[in-house]
Amino acid sequence: MFFVWVLMAFVVITIFRGVKSVPQGYEYTVQRFGRYTHTLAPGLGFIIPWVDAIGRKMNMMEQVLDVPSQDVITKDNAVVKVDGVVFFQVLDAAKAAYEVAELEVAVLNLVMTNIRTVLGSMDLDESLSKRDDINSRLLAVVDRATHPWGVKVNRIEIKDIQPPRDLIDSMARQMKAEREKRANILEAEGFRAAAILKAEGEKQAAVLEAEGRRESALRDAEARERLAEAEARATTMVSEAIAKGDLQAINYFVAQKYVEALKDFAHSPNQKTLLLPMETTGVLGSLAGIVELTRAAGDAPRPPAAPKPAQRAVFTADPPPAPKPPPSQPPQKPQPPAAG
Repeated sequence: MFFVWVLMAFVVITIFRGVKSVPQGYEYTVQRFGRYTHTLAPGLGFIIPWVDAIGRKMNMMEQVLDVPSQDVITKDNAVVKVDGVVFFQVLDAAKAAYEVAELEVAVLNLVMTNIRTVLGSMDLDESLSKRDDINSRLLAVVDRATHPWGVKVNRIEIKDIQPPRDLIDSMARQMKAEREKRANILEAEGFRAAAILKAEGEKQAAVLEAEGRRESALRDAEARERLAEAEARATTMVSEAIAKGDLQAINYFVAQKYVEALKDFAHSPNQKTLLLPMETTGVLGSLAGIVELTRAAGDAPRPPAAPKPAQRAVFTADPPPAPKPPPSQPPQKPQPPAAG
């Protein structure tokens, strides 16, 4: 009876040793008497009890390794602190298990070494501004080195590059000087553009002013020409009227010259007191003659009168007689002019 119980226990233990359950995302290596034979995929697997054994349980999911901060000397002898992160995945469980010992430590040291190599071939400005180039070069080198281990490096990212404090301060001063220089250049270019625009505006204003003076001169000349034509036409009409024996035309010329002379006396800057003669009222009679002449010119044309014998016009120096005052008021005596 005891032998039966021992046999049953042996059978149960044998079954448990021969059946293996592999979780998703893992693969188990199988060793027969210490030698690798095959790999168990996720799910239910069977091995030979007491002969086969599980060697390594490999994680087949993508894994992340933090690269610790380290001091790196750049090409221009600047010391910076660099850290990063690595994303890798095991593709071949057998190679990852038996080609390298301590896979994570090996990948980590490989990445740190290549970070020093890549940054050491670049100066500080390039290392700060070309993160993508650094990541690409690191990925190419590390992935090629880990391929025999059955590992695929998916990404390598540089998290931070920290220059020394004094170097950061000098870079800040340099950036400030560059920005001030650029601002001064832009300001000078703005002043230059403003001066050019101002000069162009003054030039256009001068051109327009000259054109305005030219147009004004042309219009003044045209006005003087029309005035001369009008005066010539009036002179012709008056001459024709005199030739026909109309004495009112003579009164027109005398009154016109008399009025012009009075206007010149009134506008003279050296004349403070204007003395008018007693015969000033004769100008009114001449003006009346002008009105009659204008009225006659405005009437309908009449048939020409019979020619009269030519008479010689006699001009006297005396002005025309003054009109008589109305009968209701006695004639007023002229007042002596006041002394200027």
